[in-house]
Amino acid sequence: MIDIGTLKEPIYVTRPLLPSLQKLNSQFSEVWDSKWLTNNGLQQKRLEKQLKDYLNTENIVLFNNGTMALLLGLKSLNLAGEVITTPFTFPATVQALDWNGLTPVFCDIEPDTLTIDVTKIEALITEKTSAILGVHVFGNPCDVLKIQEIADKYDLKVIYDGAHVFGTMIKGKPIGSFGDMTMFSFHATKLFHTIEGGALTFKDQSLVMKLNQLKNFGLVGQEEVVLPGLNAKMNEIQAAIGLETLKLVDEERARRHEIKIEYEQHLANVPGIRVITKLEDENSSYQYFVIEIDECLFGQSRDWLLEQLQQYNVFSRKYFYPLCSDFAWYKHLKSSQPKNLPQAQKTVKGVLSLPYYGELELTSVLTICEIIKKLQVTTVSVAL
Repeated sequence: MIDIGTLKEPIYVTRPLLPSLQKLNSQFSEVWDSKWLTNNGLQQKRLEKQLKDYLNTENIVLFNNGTMALLLGLKSLNLAGEVITTPFTFPATVQALDWNGLTPVFCDIEPDTLTIDVTKIEALITEKTSAILGVHVFGNPCDVLKIQEIADKYDLKVIYDGAHVFGTMIKGKPIGSFGDMTMFSFHATKLFHTIEGGALTFKDQSLVMKLNQLKNFGLVGQEEVVLPGLNAKMNEIQAAIGLETLKLVDEERARRHEIKIEYEQHLANVPGIRVITKLEDENSSYQYFVIEIDECLFGQSRDWLLEQLQQYNVFSRKYFYPLCSDFAWYKHLKSSQPKNLPQAQKTVKGVLSLPYYGELELTSVLTICEIIKKLQVTTVSVAL
């Protein structure tokens, strides 16, 4: 073992951004006084307005979580048949397709950003294709301009899973303004959160009423049901937490920027390590700090490094893992075959999400990097 002490306190891959209890209690008092706990209450209306401004979007609807937002967003677009998407994403992306009776067609990913490879999309389009579902990975945006060009050519809808890109801009334009619709996740692990929660931003204003109906049992008033909806409403406690958390986001981003720079400086010359999340300033969501391990150059596998870090009380994550195309119910698909997804198959074995959150001390970042460097040196020495 390397002569570096195990950290006394565990360092986890993420920690939630939490407002002070005193400020939250003030928000909660309003909820208690109103006795309005859910169903488009005052807190939700306030949060919706503030997020509309923060994300610079024309239309927004809030939900109880990001999965339900995406599921009902797809439903609102009346899609059918096949949707071209990425195998390198969280299960919720393709699960939302499943619940809409849509068949995913998996497209390989681009090696630098790990987003859907736009050069391979057109070859997958058939008469059954109705949409492209892109995923902005670890804060790296898809090639939104090329995707839109393809969609326009074949008359396809474009939906983005934007769980990792809260507040991101692309050449001065808010990321939610691209495509027909973008889903944002407000899960506790995200830069901005409501403990659980999510939102859709979209261009078609006529979808506002439809989505609000879909997330509330398809109801119009108290007695008329016009759509096969679900219960996906954000409650007032979630919204109240979101209102206070949103006030902290800019400071959290600044802090995460410092941590990112610290990681990059100390890992810059480690053989076999490539930083995936490189974007800065308004182009970055600072959601995750992710590296890729080249087993040949590093001397050991990603899985080995993850296990070794745990021995020192440092908890990283194989994120995303496994590929969605490897799920038992998708393995039969032609697009799921490993030979059709060579880059995704390579990437899923190499990426590692390191601890990353505003409260993480820079000294802890240095310790993590020193552990990684010494592990790599020891690995090479043993090999020699």
